[in-house]
Amino acid sequence: MSALVWRCGRFVAPLVVLAVLAVSMALLQPARAQQGETVRIAWVDGLSGPFAAQGNNTLRTFQFLAGRAWPNPAGVRFEIVPFDSKGSVQEALSALRAASDQGIRYVAQGNSSAVAGALIDAINRHNERNPGRELVFFNYAAVDPDLTNSRCSFWHFRLDADTSMKMEAIAAAVRDDPAVRRVYLINQNYAHGQQVSRFAREALARKRPDVQIVGEDLHAIGQVKDFAPYVAKMKAAGADTVITGNWGNDLSLLIRAAKDAGLTARFYTYYANALGTPTAMGDALEGRVTVVYASYANLPGEHQPLQANFRARFNEDYTMTNVYHLFKLLPAAMARASSTDPVKVALALSGLSVQSFNGTITLRSADHQLQQTLYQSTWQRHDPRVPGRRVNVEGTGMTWELNRVFEPYVASMPTSCQMKRPAGQ
Repeated sequence: MSALVWRCGRFVAPLVVLAVLAVSMALLQPARAQQGETVRIAWVDGLSGPFAAQGNNTLRTFQFLAGRAWPNPAGVRFEIVPFDSKGSVQEALSALRAASDQGIRYVAQGNSSAVAGALIDAINRHNERNPGRELVFFNYAAVDPDLTNSRCSFWHFRLDADTSMKMEAIAAAVRDDPAVRRVYLINQNYAHGQQVSRFAREALARKRPDVQIVGEDLHAIGQVKDFAPYVAKMKAAGADTVITGNWGNDLSLLIRAAKDAGLTARFYTYYANALGTPTAMGDALEGRVTVVYASYANLPGEHQPLQANFRARFNEDYTMTNVYHLFKLLPAAMARASSTDPVKVALALSGLSVQSFNGTITLRSADHQLQQTLYQSTWQRHDPRVPGRRVNVEGTGMTWELNRVFEPYVASMPTSCQMKRPAGQ
């Protein structure tokens, strides 16, 4: 018989002591992410409608990155569950309910700030009413600044630079470009486009007060089939520069109309690198279209093999690169939290810094807006002999060449976010 041990005023067997200690330690340890556990992410965006091409390309990007074999500190696997929002707020909210009913706890969306705002509100209500079934929202492209300011949420994490951050970079480039004298603003008539116009006026007034705004248009999103009348107004106003936040088919059609009309203005854009627009530009706008984004086609490092592998697999260009950040941040947060529980993971994500394709990225704890390096690149001739022009974008014989780098602090903007965090945090 084992010797007894004096403990807590009585004798107990050593094996009992060990058992009690083991249980106590287990209760003190946080739940760990399970090696090989599958974490499902509901992808909610448009697979049909006027922006279906961008939606399908983005879905393929999610699936491509989720299926890659790469170092994963949490040891989990990811499964992407697609829901077609058709670009509609109501369809997106229905998809959110369906995803929640299926037990999916992580949601990703990006192609519409209106949809993103509705999802933030719905997720806030859901999480308040359903403790233990919380949802976390990753926004990879909806860039309305209000989403991390007046409408900020603990459950929302934005992986793209917002409208004001990109405009700060564009205005810095315009400041150093003496050829810019007469600017025309054209944007889609919804939150993002309205913000682009407003921030353009404010930023240019600060950085280039000599620049004249010679015209401004807001048009219905996804409904204009012919931009020739808008381009005619630009020519009549004598615009030498166009600033636009247009994306998808609205940007491709605008570029085609400008090309057909012989408009010689320079374009400063948010999304000219996105699927389809490079083909619309062809070689006619060489040297006259710039884009500010978190990457560019010839960015060296890990971006290059990803880009090549994606094109080999899908015969499409890999352009929605912000999605990559998700698959660096989420596993790191799960490892940090030792859990896949959304509340613990969200707490671990807040303020988290990791290395990504464009250097160190940080989810600012104050508003969950990602801080990252941005690049300005210009549409130039592809030349495989020149390191900065080696990638043939969409088979056009053209490419994106780097002009300047904006370190995170350059484009960083203050926030008015008053974030409500979970009780006790």
